[in-house]
Amino acid sequence: MQVVNEEAQSGTDARACPAATPTDLRRCLVSAVSEVHTAGRSMRLPRSARRKQLLEAAQEVFIAQGYHAAAMDDIAERAGVSKPVLYQHFPGKLDLYLALLDKHCDDIIEKMRAAMSASTDNKQRVAGAMSAYFDFVDQESEAFRLVFESDLRNEPAVRARFERVERGCFEAITETIMADTGLGRERAELLAAGLCGAAEIAARYWITSGRKVPKPEAEALLTALSWRGISSFPLQGSDTQNA
Repeated sequence: MQVVNEEAQSGTDARACPAATPTDLRRCLVSAVSEVHTAGRSMRLPRSARRKQLLEAAQEVFIAQGYHAAAMDDIAERAGVSKPVLYQHFPGKLDLYLALLDKHCDDIIEKMRAAMSASTDNKQRVAGAMSAYFDFVDQESEAFRLVFESDLRNEPAVRARFERVERGCFEAITETIMADTGLGRERAELLAAGLCGAAEIAARYWITSGRKVPKPEAEALLTALSWRGISSFPLQGSDTQNA
């Protein structure tokens, strides 16, 4: 009956719910808290919009306080909703954190796939891969900290997300290397890991050192470095393939 008590205190009138049974009354009150909380602080939103709002609030709290110090009370307050509304969408703090990781991991994987499919010019593909990382850390620096600087890496569910984003980026580049060079998967994966590792570490250093080099120049430098290496592998079917 915790929800009933909270809503009674917040001014929701149980008599406004024409409920035939205690279960009906409880459901009615849960619906009411989704619509109005504390004199109109929280208005009813479509589920997807409410979820987005809660994730944005959670990210702000996690960045400001750190995961361990953040509390569900803080996140609910930042979002302007009641705790029951927050718990309707996310059972706990870790669920919120994992949902944020999923969103940002999907973003960086999609950026990498887009870079590989945007051109058939391999030099442009390398440039696109570098830009994918630099864009991510520059435009979504808070998300970058959540993804690449988490202190929860030993948490199995969190570690699985890190492995997924690494695998997703590697695979996007691996397929291109295999198709263009004829190298086997194991060797192509190793080259892809090297490219992604260089891009990730350089982008992390660039942002944590204060963006001292202009972003276009930073991307060009990493592209030149990576292209000098990967371009030494001849295209499949070229005269130097078996040299």
